[in-house]
Amino acid sequence: MSGRGGVVNETWDGFILPECQSNPLILRLDAALTWEEAQEPLHRDIDVTKTCGIGPGMAFSNLILEKDLGIGVIGLVPCAIGGTNISEWRRGGRLYNQVLSRAQAALHGGGGLIRAILWYQGESDTIKLEDAKLYKRRLEKFLQLKFDPICCHLSYLSSRKSQMEIDVPNVRCVDAKGLQLQPDGLHLSTAAQLELGRMMADAFLQIMAPLSVRSSAPKRSNNP
Repeated sequence: MSGRGGVVNETWDGFILPECQSNPLILRLDAALTWEEAQEPLHRDIDVTKTCGIGPGMAFSNLILEKDLGIGVIGLVPCAIGGTNISEWRRGGRLYNQVLSRAQAALHGGGGLIRAILWYQGESDTIKLEDAKLYKRRLEKFLQLKFDPICCHLSYLSSRKSQMEIDVPNVRCVDAKGLQLQPDGLHLSTAAQLELGRMMADAFLQIMAPLSVRSSAPKRSNNP
């Protein structure tokens, strides 16, 4: 999720597809908890022990704005740490608490809403058979995130087999199987990250569509 598109031999090629370019309507909460205009790599100061490249976040956001300008400003809150096991994200753990802390910081000052969590993880859980068998249960526990009541219409977008079997309200899964990989045979290529972002955007808009129908004319806001 932190993005390895375009990263070969620990070096990012710097290539950014048009769909992943920066946009004044897309902000990013940096490591210092300050909002700034988002640009690739989104996780450059978050997943600091690895080289970050293109991920699905910018494509996701640009495609949403392309299809629904009434949504206003989008605020991205990068939290991913590559190469981690689902157990490292358990409730009460360091990474879990970091997600909650950054989510609360994003809401500080009011006006914004958390609409979705984009979740793309699981390769590290295929190394041991026991981890693979327990993945579904562990992910379901993780998805019971607790946020301030101000948050509403929260949805989770995730991928692959155990995720596809998840039975948790407001979870939508997209399938990344078959997407192009980097030369390492593990991480998604830049083009594949774009496609993943597109699938997540489509799933998100399908969730939001009924809400838009029930609402009045969209109100623009500078709050993410």
